Amino acid sequence: MKRAAENKLKVVAARVDPQIEQRLRLLAELTGRKQSFFLQQMIERGIGAMEDTWLPPDVLSQVRSGTMPSRQQASDAISDLFGGPFTDQAS
Repeated sequence: MKRAAENKLKVVAARVDPQIEQRLRLLAELTGRKQSFFLQQMIERGIGAMEDTWLPPDVLSQVRSGTMPSRQQASDAISDLFGGPFTDQAS
């Protein structure tokens, strides 16, 4: 299946623990599939749980309805995750 230019898959890089990489490599080797197949499956099946946990309800409803908010709108709706007792005290 040929993808249109706007539907091309994007490349994402992530650092993982060596044990996770070994498990992923073994899974790929034993099944004859590529590591990228399993990574894509994990992301597609797990992103909903991450959105449920980290996105505010109004942003989540926009994402789920297909009307993705702009990066600025989403950023404005999410409080600083690193605020509070762990903010940088050096300044």
